[in-house]
Amino acid sequence: MTIALLLSLAGLALVDSTSIGTLFIPVWLLLAPGPVSVRRILAYLATIAAFYLAVGLLLVWGGARLADVLGGAMDNRGVLWAQLVLGVALLALSFRYDGKRRPRTGGVLRWRDRATAGDSSARWLVGLALLAALAEVATMLPYLAAVGLLATSGVGSATVVVLLAGYCLVMVLPAVLLLAARVARPALVEPVLARLNTWISTKAGSAFGWLLGIVGFLVARDAAVRLELFDLLNR
Repeated sequence: MTIALLLSLAGLALVDSTSIGTLFIPVWLLLAPGPVSVRRILAYLATIAAFYLAVGLLLVWGGARLADVLGGAMDNRGVLWAQLVLGVALLALSFRYDGKRRPRTGGVLRWRDRATAGDSSARWLVGLALLAALAEVATMLPYLAAVGLLATSGVGSATVVVLLAGYCLVMVLPAVLLLAARVARPALVEPVLARLNTWISTKAGSAFGWLLGIVGFLVARDAAVRLELFDLLNR
C-alpha cells in the first residue's frame, strides 16, 4: 500500500461524494419542510455507504478470481493499450459537458421530487437510498476506478475491506458535515443549501463532465504507467 494509492482513493471518494445519492438527495432532504431528522438521514447515508461497500467487495474479490482465471491477460500490452484508449476517450467525452449547452434538468428534477416527497420515514429513506444506489451502479465511474486500483494493488483482503470502508466514509462525509451544520446553525446553512440546490439543478451536466474527465485521466494514467510510456518520453 502506497501513499499514491491512498491519495488516489481519497480523491476518487471526494468526487463520488458529489453524486445524486451522496450529495444531491441529502441536500434536498435537508431543504425539505419540517424538522430535520438526524437519525433518518444518517440511516439514508449509512444505506448508501453499505451498498457501495458490498458492491465494491463483490467486484474486488470477484475480479480477483476472474484475474486468476485469465492469468496475466490484464497485463497484456494489447489490453493496456485498450485501457489507455478508453481513458483518453472518457477524457475527450468530458468536454461535451462544458456547461455552455442548455442543461438537461428533467432527470435531476425528478430525483428532487422523489427526495422531497413521501412521509420521510426511516424505511422510506432506506428505500430511497437503495433506489439511488441501484440507479448509479452503471455510472459509478469513480468507484469503479477505485475498485480497479485496489484489485491491481496487491494488498491483502483485510486491507481491501478497510480501504473500501474508508472510501465509503469519505464519500458520505460531506453530506454528514452538511447535516451537522444544518442542525447546529440552520439560519447560516439554509442559504448555502439553497445555492447548492440551484447549482445542482443548473450545473449537473458540467459536474458529470468533470467526473468523466477525472476518471478518464486516472484510467489513462494507470495504463500509461504500466506501458512505461512516461519512461519513453524521458529518454
